[in-house]
Amino acid sequence: MGYARKRISKDGKTRYTAVYVDHRGRTRSAGTFSSRRDADRAWQAKEAELRQGKVGDPSRGRMTLRTYALDKWLPHHRIEPKTREKYTGCLHKHILPELGAMRMIEIYPEHIRAWIAILQNRNVSPWVIQYCKGSVLNALFTTALNDRIIHIHPCRGVKIPTVPITPRTIITPEQFDVLYKALKDPVHRLLVETDIETGLRWGELIELRVKDLDLATRMLSVSRKATEISPNYHPEGKRFLITNYPKDKEFRRLKLSKQITKKLKAHIAANGLGPEDLLFTRRPEPPPPVRLHLVPAPGDLGLTPPNARGHQYRHGTISAYNAAPCRCHHCRAAYAHYRAERRAAGKDRPRVPKHLQDEHISANWFRTTIWQPALKAAGLEVTPRLHDLRHSHASWLLHGGADLQVVKERLGHASIITTQKYLHTLPEADDTAIDAFTKVRKRSKKSKKHKQQQKDAS
Repeated sequence: MGYARKRISKDGKTRYTAVYVDHRGRTRSAGTFSSRRDADRAWQAKEAELRQGKVGDPSRGRMTLRTYALDKWLPHHRIEPKTREKYTGCLHKHILPELGAMRMIEIYPEHIRAWIAILQNRNVSPWVIQYCKGSVLNALFTTALNDRIIHIHPCRGVKIPTVPITPRTIITPEQFDVLYKALKDPVHRLLVETDIETGLRWGELIELRVKDLDLATRMLSVSRKATEISPNYHPEGKRFLITNYPKDKEFRRLKLSKQITKKLKAHIAANGLGPEDLLFTRRPEPPPPVRLHLVPAPGDLGLTPPNARGHQYRHGTISAYNAAPCRCHHCRAAYAHYRAERRAAGKDRPRVPKHLQDEHISANWFRTTIWQPALKAAGLEVTPRLHDLRHSHASWLLHGGADLQVVKERLGHASIITTQKYLHTLPEADDTAIDAFTKVRKRSKKSKKHKQQQKDAS
């Protein structure tokens, strides 16, 4: 039960403080007023809000967005490690620099609109703005609203820039054959061919193991995926996180063609792979051969250009490398020789060679080292991404007459609407429509020609 507490100020005036008890049993103030009646109305209003569940701890709403996001919300928000990594990046790069210092209870829709305008002025892409506002901030403020930290959701009703829809790149079988021949390594060829024949996501493809393939029935089970994340977000500090598909999303099984099954069987036998081994791995590359160079005497190389102080140094010396600073071949070779001698003498710690801690194939490594050079060598008019092989697989199936529901289950789509988007994506898919239109379009010309023939005959 609340009440009005009488107070006498230093100037002798009587004032009344509205006192109420919150949901935790703590005595709180609803403000100080000049009359008892106003004070009574204030504590009664607070008690009414308490009964409706609208009042929490007012001090919680005074924490900044940065404090709430990094100390309260993000550590306890249940999301996948990869999503946590993306959320953290968006917060630090796009959200906290502008909104981080504001108090939670003082953030309104007008501030979100102003923040979006700032991102637009910085030429941040609509996709990034959509993700920051629609995924990160929306989830953050929804949690804060449910926890009674704020009383309104500042993101609701705030529009974002229109996000353009990027058309899918679908390669034809003829284009794929050209790209296939441009791949030099036979294992990479098999990986790409398996991708186009199964339509697997990249994380599913690189986590395939021998035990997932039944050679007798040609059935492939897809029950796991590998996600590449920063070791800081991995529970064990590794590079790839293996996730089993949850029970409510059962793993799927799909049948392979005879020719790809035969190739996979030969690949397994040639490499002596066991049931638990990955079908496709990135194996350590051999060290580059040691190159011997004839190093001329520094006196024969001349002097470097003057540095900021006007000093010149002989090429092929440590002084030229450090003070000039010159990065020509001779100066770099002299510095490398100097460092090698120090390491051999135990004066410097040797450089630790990089070792592959995981045999899973990195999408970025495969894209830059294998995929893009093959695209360049193939000289195609289109430049498909790795993920476009999955799009092409779906398009080929539907164009060949496969049932829509079968394609949906094969690809693992949650909704058949997603699968329908692949209809009529091949260039020749609308040929029948064009032929039908041309047939009707020419009907007028045929009619005129027929009438002219009748007129000439008469």
